[in-house]
Amino acid sequence: MVIENITIPPISPDKSTKVLFVCLGNICRSPAAEGVLLNIVDHEGTTDEWIIDSAGTGNYHIGQLPDRRMRVHARARGIELTHHCRQVNASDFREFDLIIPMDAANADDLKYMAPDDASERKIIPMARFFAPGTHYDYVPDPYYEGAEGFELVLDLLNDAVQNLYDTVSHIKSRH
Repeated sequence: MVIENITIPPISPDKSTKVLFVCLGNICRSPAAEGVLLNIVDHEGTTDEWIIDSAGTGNYHIGQLPDRRMRVHARARGIELTHHCRQVNASDFREFDLIIPMDAANADDLKYMAPDDASERKIIPMARFFAPGTHYDYVPDPYYEGAEGFELVLDLLNDAVQNLYDTVSHIKSRH
């Protein structure tokens, strides 16, 4: 679904779209979003048109694979999470077209880190890509939850990341 009422910074139709997903520790939500978008672009045959990564605002899990529970739940949906956790750094604001935080706390941290207004405009919360009627305004952290928490996050991300893909593809096709 194309999200019509969203402001996205200019994205060149002639270059790969670079997306960075961000959560706190980079072990649950953001690597799951990365994995979902990687699956979508693979399915759509547009892998060469996207550069996809994820990072955390915290430095708790640098170098680790995503949380085992998230990997298990994602794998059950055909999504392999092989990313190694890293922390957001200043160069990410230059490198990426879109920086997608999972919740308001991470959005605030990213805005504080953004070196200028143009960089801050790249920060678009994942919830902006939720379909109307979604009962959440953020992607909840499943770390301290049971299996239902991981499934909920994957459900939210499957829809929202597909909407992000559709929206960006639509914008690029108009240029």
